[in-house]
Amino acid sequence: MSSNSDTPREQKGYASSPCMAAETGLYGSQPSAPQGAAEVARWRKSERSRLRADRLARTVAARQAAGAALSGHLRQLLRTRFGGAGGHVISFYWPIKGEPDLRPLMAELHAEGATIALPIVETKAAPLVFRLWTPETQLVRGDWNIPVPPPGSPVLSPEITLAPLVGWAPGGFRLGYGGGYFDRTLAAISPRPFAIGIGLDSARLPTIFPQPHDIPLDSILTEAGERFAKTGSG
Repeated sequence: MSSNSDTPREQKGYASSPCMAAETGLYGSQPSAPQGAAEVARWRKSERSRLRADRLARTVAARQAAGAALSGHLRQLLRTRFGGAGGHVISFYWPIKGEPDLRPLMAELHAEGATIALPIVETKAAPLVFRLWTPETQLVRGDWNIPVPPPGSPVLSPEITLAPLVGWAPGGFRLGYGGGYFDRTLAAISPRPFAIGIGLDSARLPTIFPQPHDIPLDSILTEAGERFAKTGSG
């Protein structure tokens, strides 16, 4: 699942004020924060490449450990905020490009009474569609060659949705793959699902230089635990 549409559009202002990263030297040799949507898009593209390379360089054991830790933290969050997963519609994601693998938890929560959905790109530049997944679902290849439920699977409206993170920043901001699908989906769905970012602690950024289309998540989980919780969420 991808997000953070970075098609350059000159816009004034941000969803929230960027941090003073340039002044404090958090971006190394970068002399100043990116100015305008086009510069932000170029900066994000560079950060995506760096963060994805770092993620892919992790050992199999490290990836498995991160997935197990994240699964435990997600279980705890679901218990705390929703009384558990049973009876809720939860959208997961099928992991690609070194993303944390929560598929074992998908099957466990299904067995415990949760209804599981997977997101699908069915129309370019449109909100995602969520279709039912069960352990018996015969998946087909979707956009980006990602396994997805077939067209005949029921369409669902998730109460809780997971978003894989390429990077993340304080305030609940997510750096995705740049297609804008997740932000577009959150903006379109009513009622809006509780959105949980799933990523690595090492993918933390001081800021993503939020733009008007960037929608903050309700929670961010890494292998270290819950790293962001939106006030009043849940």
